[in-house]
Amino acid sequence: MAAELLNELSLSSPLTVHRWSTAAAARGHQSIVVHAGSGRELDDVRTYCRESGSALIELATGSKLEMAESGFPVILCPNTNILMLKFMNMLARSGRLFKGCQIELTESHQTEKRSAPGTAIAIAQSLGLSAQDVVSVRDREEQLTALRIPAEHLGRHAAHSIHIEDGACRISLETRVYGASPYADGVAKIVSAIVSHQLENRVYAIDEFVEHGWV
Repeated sequence: MAAELLNELSLSSPLTVHRWSTAAAARGHQSIVVHAGSGRELDDVRTYCRESGSALIELATGSKLEMAESGFPVILCPNTNILMLKFMNMLARSGRLFKGCQIELTESHQTEKRSAPGTAIAIAQSLGLSAQDVVSVRDREEQLTALRIPAEHLGRHAAHSIHIEDGACRISLETRVYGASPYADGVAKIVSAIVSHQLENRVYAIDEFVEHGWV
């Protein structure tokens, strides 16, 4: 994700994109830091943000920043596709309405993905399911035939399908994201929202930005 953002992220002037480095952090300029790494440099990033008054966009799921006192604005973004975030927000508000129904949830990502499917797990929780109820597909042949993922997007995609039924009625919901551009566009919108609003020194869930209409 970090490499993709460096290549795809486009910001409005005067903002520019720079690769994280110890030298850059030492200058202490106020910035907006996007953390999408494994966490190896997270302590240095936190120190930099605290000393410079910079905001931090945290893209990693299960980050230790979720429960920590930050002293600077932290925006938790397990997903930066804005349309997906709005869809997930809708499910979080209304998922309880389907209690008692039979629900199936399937997610598919590129074969190389080894981390937990955070978006699918969040959707499951909204629908009253557990993480173990999520069916994950990583087999390329199944993705091509059963899920109809275009061959050119097997290497970078995120697809989720939800089926809800009560015996007499069946509802199907589907989301498909191809390539990296939707995520980079979402980060650009989140950065713009941070620039446009005076944030408190606390942890924000990206849902707050969605609900306020900032993104």
